[in-house]
Amino acid sequence: MNLNRKLRMGMVGGGRGAFIGSVHRMAAALDGQIELTAGCFSADAEKSRLSGADLRLDPARVYGTYQEMAKREAALPAGQRIDFVSIVTRNNTHVAIAKAFLEAGFNVICDKPVAFNLAEARKLKAIVQKSGKVFALTHNYTGYPMVKEAREWVRAGKLGQLLKVVVEYPQGYAITAIAGGEGKIANWRMDPSIAGISNCMADIGTHATNLARFITGLEIEELCADLNTFIPGRLLDDDGTCLLRFKGGARGLLFASQISSGDENNLNIRVWGTQGSLQWHQENPDELIWKAVNEPHQIHRRGNSYLAPITQKYSRTPFGHPEAFIEAFANVYRAAADAIADVQSGKPLPKNPEYPTIDAGLEGMAFIESVVKSSKAGAKWVKFPRL
Repeated sequence: MNLNRKLRMGMVGGGRGAFIGSVHRMAAALDGQIELTAGCFSADAEKSRLSGADLRLDPARVYGTYQEMAKREAALPAGQRIDFVSIVTRNNTHVAIAKAFLEAGFNVICDKPVAFNLAEARKLKAIVQKSGKVFALTHNYTGYPMVKEAREWVRAGKLGQLLKVVVEYPQGYAITAIAGGEGKIANWRMDPSIAGISNCMADIGTHATNLARFITGLEIEELCADLNTFIPGRLLDDDGTCLLRFKGGARGLLFASQISSGDENNLNIRVWGTQGSLQWHQENPDELIWKAVNEPHQIHRRGNSYLAPITQKYSRTPFGHPEAFIEAFANVYRAAADAIADVQSGKPLPKNPEYPTIDAGLEGMAFIESVVKSSKAGAKWVKFPRL
């Protein structure tokens, strides 16, 4: 990072009791280049104030609304105001908050999915382009070093022509609701007025499709989806399976589920090509498996000098010292922070940023709308929207 100071970060959302807010704060702080300076941590002004006190922030920089925060931060001298805002709120609020801060002159890091629907995401892209500011989306699984290594294998042609992609994201946390044990799963992601038209596919299916896109570079041409709601009384999906046809001829299968008994966070991907295949499992993230015909299987491990330079750049500890979820999140923040520092120094936006951009957000929203459309039509093939 080229600035001779830490970047000043603001946060909207992530107050008391919010899991993902604390994850973002830990990730942002990991490299010592970012400091939390201001925030509006809840739509409840008192909860925001208490959350700011928990975080030892100056009470004058803790706000009751995001509108107030954007206006008052923009009015501060350049040497005091925040450099960027991190948005960790519910789906239906992302666009309004991002718009307020982009138009006030701030860079934005936003949790996924990027918007409530595809139409909103398209409007946000126009705002991002007009602003000239950094907009990063926290598809955090792209931050794992060995995911970057897998992408380098594909780019270098190691796999040959890509033929088949299978990406899975089974979780089992929601299964207890079938027996009436609601607990923590009775949350806003099941509410269409807040989450949008999908729960499972919007929440974790978008991670799966983004991971496949990031590693392979393949674009979906059309898909056929079967979404299911196994939990009685729920209005949105808790399970789904998609067949994928990619541009260029490769085929794929995507499966996401929150009722897969016994699974915790089992995101994994397998990619087959004419020369060999790769496998990566999020629950064992430091390993990338290579398989080829008539060859012994190989396991490549994070932290070693035989890996690609970009893989080594985003590894923090030597081999044998595991890195995982927080570090992957931190790598998204690290890449975005480098770009924000450049922008704040008067340099142009990076042409090929290492962080997910607004385009990844549009692809995610297009995926959500396409799978819902296909499933409602009786699992019919639908064309993927042009973006």
